[in-house]
Amino acid sequence: MLCVQFGVALSVPTMDAFGTFSTIWLRLAWAAVILALVVRPKLHRYSWRHWVAAGALGIAMAGMTLCLFSAIERIPIGLTVTIAFLGPLTVATASARRLRTLVWSLPAAAGVLLLAHDSAGWIGDPIAMLLAAGAGAGWGSYIVLVKKAGTLFNGLEGLSVSLIVAALAVTPFGIAENRLHVPPLQLATTAGLSLLVPLLPYALEMVALRHMPAASFGILMSLEPAIGTLAGFVVLDQAMTALQLAGTALVLSASVAVTVRRPQT
Repeated sequence: MLCVQFGVALSVPTMDAFGTFSTIWLRLAWAAVILALVVRPKLHRYSWRHWVAAGALGIAMAGMTLCLFSAIERIPIGLTVTIAFLGPLTVATASARRLRTLVWSLPAAAGVLLLAHDSAGWIGDPIAMLLAAGAGAGWGSYIVLVKKAGTLFNGLEGLSVSLIVAALAVTPFGIAENRLHVPPLQLATTAGLSLLVPLLPYALEMVALRHMPAASFGILMSLEPAIGTLAGFVVLDQAMTALQLAGTALVLSASVAVTVRRPQT
């Protein structure tokens, strides 16, 4: 989560300088190339089930990334991630098998609500809100699909194939924006940023979801709005209000409670 949110915040200057879509495209392309070289997925050996799972995950990644970064162009990171977190929260609530997990989603939801309020009140650009909601739908789908892909593929092969699909899906947007004119500085910057997001966090999340229920994972993701708000403050000087600090405390409490009280198996 730290990699994702600080990676997003650090991407804003690059997007402002070179364009959002081309930056997203190059990040995904770099991540796909790097992981493919490391993992060396056996593309010719996969069944149709493997390709469907990896393809769906790749499309979810592409949609989530496009919507998230496009929303961040318009509204603060904390607010964007807050709205997008409704996707993981829905997954956590829908897949909860224990009442205790469901109960702890309530303070997490309250914290998310408080994080959406800044010094100017309940803010929101309608288009940005829709984009953030789209990122939430992609995020929720990602949690479900990455768990499925993790069970079908060995190691990180599923993630490697999915990143290739995601990069290909975003390619038309990147080409339309810069017409294949990629400045060397953007190429170098996106190579470094691709390690922070998506490469490292997606790999860690796939491993994590092999060993924990989607419900618990979704609740733990309630840390994302708090970390996103913190990253916006530290990197981009997007200050937090007292209500946002209270919301941060609520989501942290819910996440800690789910982790500490989860029965050992």
